[in-house]
Amino acid sequence: MSGGPVCTHLGLKPGQRLTVKGKIAPNAKSFVMNLGKDATFLGLHFNPRFDAHGDVNTIVCNSKKVEEWGAEHRETVFPFQKGGTVEITFGVNQNDVTVHLPGHQFTFPNRLNLSVFDYFDTQGDFTLQSLSWE
Repeated sequence: MSGGPVCTHLGLKPGQRLTVKGKIAPNAKSFVMNLGKDATFLGLHFNPRFDAHGDVNTIVCNSKKVEEWGAEHRETVFPFQKGGTVEITFGVNQNDVTVHLPGHQFTFPNRLNLSVFDYFDTQGDFTLQSLSWE
């Protein structure tokens, strides 16, 4: 999976939000947004799959501690379109991350008990257009 920009030293703490805007490739199979301490400690691996790894129009979320993945969490609400633009906001809370999508939101637990989310990257069939945090 091809990589996009990598951000470090974000310093996102509970009560803060990261908003990501970008364009999905016209022939997209999947894309990934990772949020965590660094590339080896991912508090949220956010993976919308159009058609990848046996999933169709499903969002798969997980966490990773070094090389150990947690249990996958699946969301069947899929507000993404190939070739479309999207805005996703990740709200950092004490015990979880709230993922705000167009017309839907859900939470994913902070399994690694991260107090600060310093790392963000994108991979796959997605072109980052803007990144903002507050």
